[in-house]
Amino acid sequence: MVQFSLNQTRQCPQFDTPIGGDGGYGWWYIDAISDDGIHGLTLIAFIGSVFSPYYAWSGWANPLDHCAVNVALYRFDGARGRWAMTERGARTLSRTATELSIGPSRLVWEDGVLTITIDEICAPIPLRVKGTIRLFPEVMTEAAFDLDPAGRHQWRPLAPRARVELDLSHPALSWSGDGYFDTNHGTEPLERAFTHWHWGRAHLGNDLRIFYDVIYPDQREGSAHLSVSKSGEVTSLAHMTHKGLSSSFWGIRRKAWCDRDAPISVLKSLEDTPFYARSALSTSIDGERVTMMHETLNLERLRQPIIRAMLPFRMPRSFW
Repeated sequence: MVQFSLNQTRQCPQFDTPIGGDGGYGWWYIDAISDDGIHGLTLIAFIGSVFSPYYAWSGWANPLDHCAVNVALYRFDGARGRWAMTERGARTLSRTATELSIGPSRLVWEDGVLTITIDEICAPIPLRVKGTIRLFPEVMTEAAFDLDPAGRHQWRPLAPRARVELDLSHPALSWSGDGYFDTNHGTEPLERAFTHWHWGRAHLGNDLRIFYDVIYPDQREGSAHLSVSKSGEVTSLAHMTHKGLSSSFWGIRRKAWCDRDAPISVLKSLEDTPFYARSALSTSIDGERVTMMHETLNLERLRQPIIRAMLPFRMPRSFW
């Protein structure tokens, strides 16, 4: 088992951090669950979109020409949510250290608050997602991790505990809840360094737990199991018990982490694709019942030509 390398002194990645290399990328990830437990949100801003078929078909030539803002609204009561991810070219990209604009959507750091203005269209049904999301960090960390032995892929849990406020006009929706914010950067396509990965985060009463397990092409495994205190201290934990979950509809094998004798169940499958599954889980950690945000990625599936050919139906490309 390879433990991810911890780097406490790296400069905090800004929106204008250089992104280069053959297949380089950067993304900024937010998730949140409303206080009433009914609504969920995931938002990812990509430069060099790692899932883009267009980027792969270009030979991983120019990450700045393959940008997207992915926004997903979930309902835990059975109602339908919304999902949008339109890829855009370099002419639609503008960025400084504190501001990132991709097409009509924008992320801005100001006075310690991340404000996201969204105006995206879903596909294949062209419903709109428009409004404002604000993230208020409760905990900021200095930790950064190399996910691979060569140091080509880095992960930083910037604000693993945060409050999120959502106010949308399309659909008409407002709520607030606990959230999470991190960033990943790399200098090559994900599929060159990994075949699978499993990630999860859970808010506990006094701290937060983050779990990250990957499998490399030589079948070695890498991991980080972390505790983040309210003061922002990041502590590595002993490798925690994991249990297999039911396979997704597309046969993605999932695993997650919990107390040894605790039951674990899927509250809701949020995304279920041939290569990726995102889920909300119910389990116990340190005797405390938690809701865990969880994702599994199968990169061997993603690189298959037939899978890439399916993606434009959900991920169209626009030049405006």
